Amino acid sequence: MLEISAQSIITAGAAVGALGAILALIFKGYDFYKRQAAHEKALEDLRRIHEEDVKAVKEEQTLIVYGVLACLKGLREQGCNGPVTRAIDKLERHLNIEAHR
Repeated sequence: MLEISAQSIITAGAAVGALGAILALIFKGYDFYKRQAAHEKALEDLRRIHEEDVKAVKEEQTLIVYGVLACLKGLREQGCNGPVTRAIDKLERHLNIEAHR
């Protein structure tokens, strides 16, 4: 016949507790892994959106610079010299340097 003693109950309880602790640790590790994967995906999405935004801003700035350059050239054609000519030279030099990067 099977005899159940206090010591066997304590041993069984310790084994069940240890098994529960091991399972909890495994589930916590899996949950941590899932959260990290979700954070990496969110970060990659933010990086992609940021790159698209930067590209759009650069295109807009390029159009603005060309518009300003056209206005300055128009002023020079009307006889404005001095600062207008220097600004045109600086803008054209900057555009040339940026085009070769």
